[in-house]
Amino acid sequence: MARKPSTKPRKQASQRRSRATVDALVEATARILVREGFDKASTNRIAEVAGVSVGSLYQYFPCKEALVAALADRHTREILRVVRGELAEAMDLPVEQAVRKLVAVAVKGHRVDPALHRALAEQIPRVGKLGDVATFNRDNYALFKAYLEKHRDEIRPVDPDLASFVCVTSIEALTHNAVLHHSKRFSDQAMLALIDEGTRLVVGYLTGREIRWPGCGEAESACARGSLRDNHGF
Repeated sequence: MARKPSTKPRKQASQRRSRATVDALVEATARILVREGFDKASTNRIAEVAGVSVGSLYQYFPCKEALVAALADRHTREILRVVRGELAEAMDLPVEQAVRKLVAVAVKGHRVDPALHRALAEQIPRVGKLGDVATFNRDNYALFKAYLEKHRDEIRPVDPDLASFVCVTSIEALTHNAVLHHSKRFSDQAMLALIDEGTRLVVGYLTGREIRWPGCGEAESACARGSLRDNHGF
């Protein structure tokens, strides 16, 4: 069996100059992944784009997989900075409002550098910790499970672990595909309609009832669906 490449850096950059070198290498990795793909992201090519020697690269990273892991970590931190506060706010909301916020936050998270997100999710071999790039991490499942246990009086009897898996996976799949694969099909208005429909999907599963947003009648919903179908091929 082939040995998996190490995804750990050789050493951490501690001084301003070394941090600038590492930042340049990680940024070069991002540009190459998006424009040329994982297979073209050799250490020589990354060093060339970063404007540093390959020897300097090897001082900090043993291979390109370690650089991609560092890039994935940076991208995850950027997403968390955008969504962390709103995820915490959802914990105290009623189920319909909380689920809608979670779907909207998932859309927002996927819109953080979507080209890079798509490259990380789809071009990279699933090795080591890189396998977590395309999905919500385990903390998201734990957060959703904690929400269900806190609001169990608002939902039908469910197994919290199974329900968390079903809901988080559904939200991730829906928003991932909409933002990363069909962004041209979704105007801002259409994305809001998608958030509403995703909320109906998850709340219906959790409660066994259909929800209706204030001011949104069946005729308006049908009109929105027709608009999406006519303009975007659904």
